[in-house]
Amino acid sequence: MAAEMALVKPISNVTPKFGSPRLGSYSKFSSIRMSATATPPPSTSTKPSKKGNKNVIKESLLTPRFYTTDFDEMETLFNTEINKNLNQEEFEALLQEFKTDYNQTHFVRNKEFKEAADKLEGPLRQIFVEFLERSCTAEFSGFLLYKELGRRLKKTNPVVAEIFSLMSRDEARHAGFLNKGLSDFNLALDLGFLTKARKYTFFKPKFIFYATYLSEKIGYWRYITIYRHLKANPEYQCYPIFKYFENWCQDENRHGDFFSALMKAQPQFLNDWKAKLWARFFCLSVYVTMYLNDCQRTAFYEGIGLNTKEFDMHVIIETNRTTARIFPAVLDVENPEFKRKLDRMVEINQKIIAIGESDDIQLVKNLKRIPLVAALVSELLAAYLMPPIESGSVDLAEFEPQLVY
Repeated sequence: MAAEMALVKPISNVTPKFGSPRLGSYSKFSSIRMSATATPPPSTSTKPSKKGNKNVIKESLLTPRFYTTDFDEMETLFNTEINKNLNQEEFEALLQEFKTDYNQTHFVRNKEFKEAADKLEGPLRQIFVEFLERSCTAEFSGFLLYKELGRRLKKTNPVVAEIFSLMSRDEARHAGFLNKGLSDFNLALDLGFLTKARKYTFFKPKFIFYATYLSEKIGYWRYITIYRHLKANPEYQCYPIFKYFENWCQDENRHGDFFSALMKAQPQFLNDWKAKLWARFFCLSVYVTMYLNDCQRTAFYEGIGLNTKEFDMHVIIETNRTTARIFPAVLDVENPEFKRKLDRMVEINQKIIAIGESDDIQLVKNLKRIPLVAALVSELLAAYLMPPIESGSVDLAEFEPQLVY
């Protein structure tokens, strides 16, 4: 998830300066169950406690989602006898990179975790728990998708299949580390229940490529930006998980590079006018989702010394600059009008949330939402229709992909 740029500027390594922040318990071990609806599920838990509260996290359009795809089409795309564009040498090189497993011994906890968690109190503690929950869910979603792709492609393309399996290893490691973090707050996600109970969103393979590439790259920029900020401002290092972000984000970067190679092997997903429209659509979806989500959780970012909107725009712009290396078109996110539209969406979304939390009857709530939803859609459409930036590393004038870095 990136933001648009003045065509592929070099990625900056400068630690951004963000605005000044303002700072803002759980007892007994609880097992949190994630549900696809607001209705509590039947109560059984893989990690019970004597007085375990089973919290249900309500799902919305902004909630991390689980994905499935057309696995038969995936097998066709990566069949070396059918697709002559597959660069097996590149995939072999990527496989060796994943096999090296640079972070095999990185995610080792120490007593700092529990000590830091015990010091977090009030609203910041609650919002930090939510951060761990959402992050764990997102990582676990990636694990499930990559694991299934690794299994289904084993006969068709063993090299690509093994890479997917190794990426699922990374995602499982991340999810497990985050879930152990929740244990510091006497909580845990019931991942077994989550696998069975969560609704899955179907995406065609090309949409999986667009969306997953963006999610991995935007994850890299979020993690590395937070790491650099806290390294420069250690007084906001409220929990040691952030110290792991420098190495952690390299997993996200490698995953994104793999999806970049997958897309280059499928030039039909990059070299026509439809690809440009879809690329912009997924960029907009990812950027807006992140911006609206984070603006609902400013207490978390302020708690670690960040200005939420400045942080998000930095991440969007850097992701967009990275994404423009492969996507045929990206959004002009560095145009000030783009941020103005994002801010208007935040205002509209806050009003929609306020209506949902009001005491009005459901019919009245729905009627009040109609003009606001229309206004939100209007802003989304206006942002999408802003003149894009032509980009991409595939020569669109040829049928065969040619790198033009």
